[in-house]
Amino acid sequence: MNVQADNNDEIKPRRRFLKGAGVLAAAAVLVPQARAESGKVLKVNLNMPNAMLEGSAQGFPAQGLEPTHQQSVDFLRAANNVGKRSMALGHHPFGAVLVGPDQRTILLTQGNQGSVLHAEATLARMAAGNYTPEFLWGCTLYTSVEPCCMCAGTIYWANIGRVVYGMTEEQLLELTGDNKENPTMSIPSRYVFAHGQKAVKVLGPVPEIMTEIVDLQRQFWNRN
Repeated sequence: MNVQADNNDEIKPRRRFLKGAGVLAAAAVLVPQARAESGKVLKVNLNMPNAMLEGSAQGFPAQGLEPTHQQSVDFLRAANNVGKRSMALGHHPFGAVLVGPDQRTILLTQGNQGSVLHAEATLARMAAGNYTPEFLWGCTLYTSVEPCCMCAGTIYWANIGRVVYGMTEEQLLELTGDNKENPTMSIPSRYVFAHGQKAVKVLGPVPEIMTEIVDLQRQFWNRN
């Protein structure tokens, strides 16, 4: 079943219990209700194909489909919207979205919750507890800001096969400076992944969405 977005600008979370590979996974599905810049309405599949959930991902490459540029922009915008929600709840403005091998199905969304509960690391741990490593290798984690070394390591061990980010950690450091709330580390995620034994794919930054992400970060860090 596909859920087609309405024409308003809200993004509403929905939960759906998905059974596969012997686990019962509670997937927080973010339903985008705003139109993409391309004019096409985003769709979220609430009922995932059994092949995907069984970890075999039949019909998909081992690391899932490569995202189109527009898909990257759309899912990064969704991640940034999760960051806005996180900020509204009193947390830092970071958000992450996990997308299935079809590059259409949003499986999980997560905002920042604390210094050791970053959006990407928390999402990766949740994903590892609900899906098989084989299935996650075909998934993509979209994050508004490049993962720090803690998050990159957690993504690596969760066996998520691809990461797409909007702005670099170096750019974040320019905004946060010496802010004690976020002593940003200058360690690129590609450096972390390159020193592992698995070829995690990394895409980013993405210029078309960067302004929106930088604006949100600047809005938060300029007031703190």
